[in-house]
Amino acid sequence: MPMPVPTRMQRDELTAWLRLLATPGVGNQSARRLLAAFGLPQQIFEQSLGALQACVSSRQAQALLEEPAGLWKMVDQTVQWLELPAGNPNMPARAIVTLGDPGYPAKLLATEDPPLLLYLEGARPLLEKNGGLEAASQQCLAIVGSRNPTPQGRENARQFAKALRESGLTIVSGLALGVDASAHEGALAADVQPPSATTIAVVGTGLDQVYPRVHQDLALRIAHSGILVSEYPLGTPPLAANFPKRNRIISGLSLGTLVVEAAVASGSLITARMASEQGREVFAIPGSIHAPQSRGCHALLRQGAKLVESAQDVLEELQMKKHPQVVGAESTAQLELIRDDAMARLSDAQKDLLNVIGFDSMGLDGLVARTGWDAATLQVMLLELELADFVARMPGGLYQRLASS
Repeated sequence: MPMPVPTRMQRDELTAWLRLLATPGVGNQSARRLLAAFGLPQQIFEQSLGALQACVSSRQAQALLEEPAGLWKMVDQTVQWLELPAGNPNMPARAIVTLGDPGYPAKLLATEDPPLLLYLEGARPLLEKNGGLEAASQQCLAIVGSRNPTPQGRENARQFAKALRESGLTIVSGLALGVDASAHEGALAADVQPPSATTIAVVGTGLDQVYPRVHQDLALRIAHSGILVSEYPLGTPPLAANFPKRNRIISGLSLGTLVVEAAVASGSLITARMASEQGREVFAIPGSIHAPQSRGCHALLRQGAKLVESAQDVLEELQMKKHPQVVGAESTAQLELIRDDAMARLSDAQKDLLNVIGFDSMGLDGLVARTGWDAATLQVMLLELELADFVARMPGGLYQRLASS
């Protein structure tokens, strides 16, 4: 089971795991080889130099016999972190799960490079009474995408996450700006009953800090109804190399990965590639051929990703039935009535302008050329449409019609 507040024996076990992780030059692959040969980490450190050299290089074997610098500080910091919620029932629970624990997610264990140890912070029913991360990650879908999405991309991520969460899928993402944050927000907004996890955030830092800092509140809300996950020791800062590496956990916990928007060279495509290599489904939402944020999705579609236009497309591919809550026929009809009523209040000129904009982003000069109206008139109309949520302003002076309009 996951390790909450450690007993003396558990502290010794935790120390051995942390020592294995902190040993210079011994990465995950060598550590797994050692565990396969000798058993638990405590037994690794009882071996002779010769026995260790039969399994790893001479330099690694020598390093294993020497206590890593700062080990006891790391142990004390980790134990204090685990113990802190014990006296405060309003705090999220904390735990550590190792490669050999029953609570280690089976799907992640089946991947090529499973982490040796995972730090967890989340809702108490999930970590203390409900089977830990293994139970919480049974039905997961990863949603990833651009850190700088279009307004429509941001809304797509939120709406897909909400609908899929209400269908019974737990949403996994990386707590990054843009699509990740919108996916988490959508999952948190879903109408579901506890104790199932709303969303799982896999981060690239230690769990004692939040990156980006603007997501402090989002991280706290996730910790109260979902789970925060990291393979990195406490105190690990936001290092650039750690974020692509953590993507294998995002895809590894999930039945599939949905890419909402992505440039051709992006971390989202790394996650999608890892999902494909892990034998998981890859989904992509198509977009405008003119939008840089759509090119990564189009590349995935050319490579065989499943084209997605609705949450039901994902559910059918995963062979899941719609949860009664997600059908949402009544709420969808209400939204359509509201939207139809709003459209009815638009002037003919505003409706014409929406048709001219279409669903590609356009600049003011292009709209002047297409409509023949002067820039001042167009700016007033665009502001009115923006305030009515029919149009979104984008960087570079561009405007985009929202799909709901």
